[in-house]
Amino acid sequence: MNRDIYQEPLVSRYTSREMQELFSERTKFETWRRCWIALAEAQHEMGLSDLVTSGMLDELRAHATDIRHDVMAHVYAYGLKCPTAEPIIHLGATSQFVGCNTDLLLQKKGLQLVKKSLVNVIANLAAFCRQHKGLATLGYTHYQPAQPTTVGKRNTLYLQDLLMDLDYLEHLEAQIKARGAKGTVGTQATFIELFKGDHDKVRKMDELVAEKLGFTEVFAVTGQTYTRKLDMKTIETLAGIGATAHKFAVDLRLLSNLKVQEEPFEKNQVGSSAMAYKRNPMRSERMTGLARKLMGLVGNFGATYANQWFERTLDDSAIRRMDIPQAFLLTDAILKLFLNVSRGMVVYPKQIARHLAQELPFMATEKILMACVEKGKSRQEMHEVVKVHSVAAGKVVKEEGLANDLLTRLANDPAVPFTVQELKELVGDGSEFVGRAPQQTDEFLDEVVLPRLAQYKDILGGVDSALSV
Repeated sequence: MNRDIYQEPLVSRYTSREMQELFSERTKFETWRRCWIALAEAQHEMGLSDLVTSGMLDELRAHATDIRHDVMAHVYAYGLKCPTAEPIIHLGATSQFVGCNTDLLLQKKGLQLVKKSLVNVIANLAAFCRQHKGLATLGYTHYQPAQPTTVGKRNTLYLQDLLMDLDYLEHLEAQIKARGAKGTVGTQATFIELFKGDHDKVRKMDELVAEKLGFTEVFAVTGQTYTRKLDMKTIETLAGIGATAHKFAVDLRLLSNLKVQEEPFEKNQVGSSAMAYKRNPMRSERMTGLARKLMGLVGNFGATYANQWFERTLDDSAIRRMDIPQAFLLTDAILKLFLNVSRGMVVYPKQIARHLAQELPFMATEKILMACVEKGKSRQEMHEVVKVHSVAAGKVVKEEGLANDLLTRLANDPAVPFTVQELKELVGDGSEFVGRAPQQTDEFLDEVVLPRLAQYKDILGGVDSALSV
């Protein structure tokens, strides 16, 4: 590593080799050559075989991957390697023929990598939800204690959002088509000249180039470039994944503070350089920071699209060169962390029970009230008794830092027809206050998540997933 110049942390610290290689200069240049070969093959097959010969095609294919030159010298360098084919390299094309088609190819492959990680995160969380579907825990609204839910049910909320992200990603995949061979401003004028005015052959050549590059469709119309609206929708989709990861990571950081649930902690991991006892949620924090960067890119793509005057303007070039790889690398880094965290989350049932016990007596007051009525007591009178003791118990908890003693206070009141033990049995451990949370979790997994995951057996596993639901 050269320590004298800036190094991109996304590459040096956070992302997978696979995604790094996809957006490398070598991959880009080799894909350019794929585009030139596809164009030459299509021209040959559509009747220009006297101009674009079989020997030229063989020569182009033979030197498709020996890349050693920079962008400006690329056509020239390829021509030196293929002297026979040199006259027909890039024939009739504009720079955006290779630029746009290459971008689309790389993004198409990038989305496949993103999908693989996303699906396996879903699988990890599905397994976690099943495992903890019945573990009652304190629910929160406004980050204030609310009715209990279960650990598994809470995590179905992230699962549902991830499935929405998967829906949007697959919708996006269906929008990615080849730019094809459209010429300088999208009119195919040069190709019409090459094919002596034969519109059918030009149209077929356009479709054939797309097919050779691995696309099933080609954009019907373009300017000089494919529409940057697609770039805008791509980053919105990736940023949506980032937003889901951000919410998950922030929630886990809050749970970590409560000591009820944590991200995995490696054997030799140091929580804090100054405080050895700490277990900082470092991966969740990193997810949050990376997601913030990813979500912030959305505005760039909207502004770039909106400023493409008429057939094309070049202010899209520099920013796309930075932002498109960054968007994919950021998503890759976030999902890499998400995979790790979702596979090994640690839950602390006793600490969960302690937090729940602090609030359960308040939540059970209606149940206690009804039980008193069944014993022949007046509801109105008992409501006042419960209210007075609830306020007093709450004051003790907040002002004196003591445990919730509401049940003891009620048992000591002559008006209440129950002992402390009877009240504790009446309140229980919180599991009867979770409503249908366990059943909802099972239903969601069985009816929604697992049927969806069954569609991805070919990409499940191999990236740290833990599907065993």
